[in-house]
Amino acid sequence: MKIFTLCIFYLISQLLLNRLASTSLCNAQATHAVTPPRGWNSYDSFCWTISEEEFLKNAELVSQRLHAHGYEYVVVDYLWYRRKVPGAYTDASGFDVIDEWGRMVPDPDRWPSSKGGKGFTEVAKKVHSMGLKFGIHVMRGISAQAVNADTPILDTTKGVAYIEGGRKWTASDVGLKERKCVWMPHGFMSVNTKLGAGKAFLRSLYEQYAEWGVDFVKNDCVFGDDLDIEEISFVSEVLRKLSHPILYSLSPGTSVTPAMAKEISGLVNMYRITGDDWDTWGDVAAHFDVARDFAAAKMIGSRGLLGLSWPDLDMLPLGWLTDPGSNEGPHRKCNLNLDEQRTQITLWAMAKSPLMFGGDMRKLDDTTYNLITNPTALEINAFSSNNQEFPFVTGSPPKSDPSSHSGHEKYYRRPQTSSLALVSCKETKAKGWVVQSVDQDLDQICWKNSFELEAPFCLYKIKARVTSDEEVYATKYYGKTHLLATNRTALCIDASPKKRLTSKEFKRGSLSPCKRDANQMWDLRINGTLVNSYSGLCATIKTVEAKAVPEGIRSWIATGRKGEVYLAFFNLNQGKTIMTMRLSNLGKVLPGVKFRALSRCREVWSSRGCHISKGSISIDVKAHGAALLVLT
Repeated sequence: MKIFTLCIFYLISQLLLNRLASTSLCNAQATHAVTPPRGWNSYDSFCWTISEEEFLKNAELVSQRLHAHGYEYVVVDYLWYRRKVPGAYTDASGFDVIDEWGRMVPDPDRWPSSKGGKGFTEVAKKVHSMGLKFGIHVMRGISAQAVNADTPILDTTKGVAYIEGGRKWTASDVGLKERKCVWMPHGFMSVNTKLGAGKAFLRSLYEQYAEWGVDFVKNDCVFGDDLDIEEISFVSEVLRKLSHPILYSLSPGTSVTPAMAKEISGLVNMYRITGDDWDTWGDVAAHFDVARDFAAAKMIGSRGLLGLSWPDLDMLPLGWLTDPGSNEGPHRKCNLNLDEQRTQITLWAMAKSPLMFGGDMRKLDDTTYNLITNPTALEINAFSSNNQEFPFVTGSPPKSDPSSHSGHEKYYRRPQTSSLALVSCKETKAKGWVVQSVDQDLDQICWKNSFELEAPFCLYKIKARVTSDEEVYATKYYGKTHLLATNRTALCIDASPKKRLTSKEFKRGSLSPCKRDANQMWDLRINGTLVNSYSGLCATIKTVEAKAVPEGIRSWIATGRKGEVYLAFFNLNQGKTIMTMRLSNLGKVLPGVKFRALSRCREVWSSRGCHISKGSISIDVKAHGAALLVLT
């Protein structure tokens, strides 16, 4: 009996110890990205042309001026492996530097400390000595240059070429040529993660980044329109096992929805939910809807890779910049006026987006510095809760300016068009395709939800032409079809994720010759989804308005850790607007807030008090401007 009791006691004690160990591990892991990551990225000011000297100088200034405000990452954006020589540009071929295993290494002319196989080791050491963390941008899968060179794949567990099934595997075995990065087709393609060799290649990449001392990886062309859930999942698995922690970021986020993001949010630490953001008012205003949707879906600060994950509204293109897609460094000021810049930083703060400053630190002016280090904005960004759009706000033009626009959501509208778009196949709006027979040789695939229109949205279906000597295509795409906008069999819809063709463009003949490539292959499933074999996404039809920049008013709300209520008013109109809210409406979205006790109000950007009268707050907000109120 005593022995039995001792055994029971031993088993219970072991269970408790295991539970405590597991809890300690979870607590340790939960420190990963517990607040939205903050730092500096080279893209907005240097495009891809930045040198080691320029990067380290910017890092030094981040350490001196921004680190105390929570900016800890300095990130080299894309093409650090490309030689800066005549003829080299974003989608140029043959200018990249790769090692014997087909992995990208820094261009030694721009990054001289990388010579001798050191990679970014020396740069990372210098960044770490400044008290900062080092990040890099990487593309999807494997480079076309490695595939063309047919380089061997490194087996990192043995330190030799990867061998399986009695043969040595190479880059051409794992690169999926039919799944190239749409906006850089001559540069990179997906890796076949179903193969042990494909997994070995990706593992060799990220283990090398860890050896270099990389703390942050921004993975491009795997999300949004370019979704590659297999690569994201495997990379996340590799990062989870590394002894050197690496934050995992996805970019870009064109066409991302909360449903798509929920598939990957637990695998990463931040993910773009928009396309590239630049310094135009249209780009800033376009973020309001998507920020609202992700907040409503409770995606802000959800579970992520070894910690939390954050929807990313993109970098802050403020200060001294370059131009989008240029081959040159910083040479101009930000095009946004001060009110528009305040609107941007206020929305990014209220939506708890990662804050990645993009301006050249060597020419950081006081206005920009004060904007990106505003203590209230940073407090909201890191520590506020209950962040959401607040619809209970009204707007009216000043009496002296009756031409000003008001209203919660207004747009300059143009006629509606039907647009072919790609979404996650798990979304309900992906289901709705049916076959309509035209004659015995030709079928149409129609969007059933458009039958009430005079001209339903239909596409013509023809079997993909695959010759017998092309075994790969014959096997992989058997049964797949091409889609045409008309019954002309010579032209197909180039429905790549990068470009959406509207019905108007179809009528103008904006099609492309039918080719044997996965970009134009489609599969109609029995559940009514139309799957694109290039991306694995499904087609849907969106009736969209080709609208200009949105107008109207918006408002966001959040609570602080000391009981504050943060209220942001946004005026998207072209003229000044008086915005008003009643404190009693706070209870509709923040039921725990004692709104009657709120008696003090301060506006952050003007540093002035704001008046609470008869339970209401009214404030003038300039065109394209923002007012950020703190209620206590």
